[in-house]
Amino acid sequence: MDELVQLMTTFGSRAEALEMARAAIDERVAACVQILGPILSVYRWRGSVEEAEEFLCLFKAPAAQLERLVGFVRERHPYDTPELTAVPSSYVDGRYLGWATEVTVSSTE
Repeated sequence: MDELVQLMTTFGSRAEALEMARAAIDERVAACVQILGPILSVYRWRGSVEEAEEFLCLFKAPAAQLERLVGFVRERHPYDTPELTAVPSSYVDGRYLGWATEVTVSSTE
């Protein structure tokens, strides 16, 4: 059976995060998206240390769909250089994985 991955990225507002989450579900590139935040991110950007309030999104999809999901998020992300980090799950309940696979298969496949 396939594996599940969680793609992580952040957005500058709850509205941006929710818009991307809904689009990913509508386009069937993610089975579920969780939005956490606000969180505080501290990072170096263009020579200075920055702090920003952001919202973390966890996009969940079968590993076989990862490239499709990454392309979808990258193409629509408002940041110049968004964090796109995928973490494989060491365990996924078979029923959940089956559901995630079912809902991420496009109607044209």
